[in-house]
Amino acid sequence: MPDHEEQWPWLPGDPATATGPGPEPLSDLVARRLLAQRVVLLHGPLDDSSVTRVAAELMTLDAEGDDPVTLRVDCGEAALAPALTLMDVVELMGVPVRALCLGQVGSGAVGVVAVCAHRSALPSTRFSLSEPATSLQAHVRNVAQWAELRAGERQRFCARMAAATGQAPAAVERDVERGRFMSAEEALEYGILDEVSRPDAPVRRLPGSGPPPMGFRPLR
Repeated sequence: MPDHEEQWPWLPGDPATATGPGPEPLSDLVARRLLAQRVVLLHGPLDDSSVTRVAAELMTLDAEGDDPVTLRVDCGEAALAPALTLMDVVELMGVPVRALCLGQVGSGAVGVVAVCAHRSALPSTRFSLSEPATSLQAHVRNVAQWAELRAGERQRFCARMAAATGQAPAAVERDVERGRFMSAEEALEYGILDEVSRPDAPVRRLPGSGPPPMGFRPLR
């Protein structure tokens, strides 16, 4: 046996190779290599911190090339405000965003998937169309204002979900309020997905109709 532990190689041009502190953590290494393939990960809860990272990566890839971007989604919990922000970013991208769902997709993350240019999922993916639970720490005078803000976010989310899936807004609001759990096949029927990925799945062209998106490419 070798007398030293095998290390993961550094990425070419990584500053870590110049300072020599050791290899990158495996998660960072994988994320950087996926970015090089124009793949962005939405993994774990979507909150104010993670939405900043995902949005920044999407906008960076938009500015760097014309090829589609793949958003891999395994996100079981997503607050409405970060979800609406990420939905804005996806819809303003200058290149198509293809969503690939695996594991679980819940609450606001369902809306992020729904507004992508092409939506697919692995057969065992689970979907939960529901309003995320929240905790409130505010003075009693602010409770009514918070509730009004929350209701407005839910209404905007449901309206955009309805537009993306072809469902009636009232039906989406009812499903979000009650909570609706779906398999990948049921999400396909609902309009959240375009296809369930299988070995024999057909390759479909991305839709190209409508006005060109704005994008995040720097002005020349």
